[in-house]
Amino acid sequence: MSTGTFTPRPGAAPLHRQIVAQATMEARLMLRNGEQLLLAVVIPVVVLIGAVKGADRINLELSGRPIDEFTPGVLALAVMSTAFTSLAIATGFERRYGVIKRLGSSPLPRTGLLIGKVGALLLVEILQGLVICAVALGMGWDPHVSVPGVVLTVIAGTAAFASLGLLVAGALRAEATLAAANLIYLLLMAGGAVVLPSSAYGAFGDVVRWLPSGALGDSMRAALIDGAVDPVGLAVLAGWAVLGAVLTARTFKWE
Repeated sequence: MSTGTFTPRPGAAPLHRQIVAQATMEARLMLRNGEQLLLAVVIPVVVLIGAVKGADRINLELSGRPIDEFTPGVLALAVMSTAFTSLAIATGFERRYGVIKRLGSSPLPRTGLLIGKVGALLLVEILQGLVICAVALGMGWDPHVSVPGVVLTVIAGTAAFASLGLLVAGALRAEATLAAANLIYLLLMAGGAVVLPSSAYGAFGDVVRWLPSGALGDSMRAALIDGAVDPVGLAVLAGWAVLGAVLTARTFKWE
């Protein structure tokens, strides 16, 4: 064989390399999008600073210091904004422009595509967590951390909200997905016990703690305030993840 020649070896890359490449691309696209970056980083940081400063001014009754009470809730809000709102909007417009349909013709299987999307969410959530924790520590945050509790909460919360985000994106048109995802996000942020604990809602707290937002918020607070794992909150999140996955599998349209 002459020097400088080669024999082509056509074929797909190993599945794990395809998934890593897909996850990396998804994460880059999410962070390059101004609206997604706003949801992922800017809004949670603004909510954290505003909640802490506002609690000091209006004498909001909390069981601990405002920074210690609000930081876990804002971290939960960050997970919700990325795993639900950002994913739903991005997937909705990917369906509209035929991106998912074209990916379906690539060697990457649908399972690999979904795993890649979840991997991208986790990468963005790590970045969110680093930024929010840095701001909170600068404001005097003093957490009591249960590492298993945090990890399990992030995984369960991501699974639950990702399945619900895909459910919305797969059932509605892109414009409707944009409106619905943002509306649900705002409603859950205001009244879903994600930033404030469910106990702050009085009798209504017995209802919102069964919402995915309430379960996520309470589980994150248990992991970062009490240094414990919240089995009830994790079970609620797992239930929502299963329900969302089943409904998504039945209703999701790839184009």
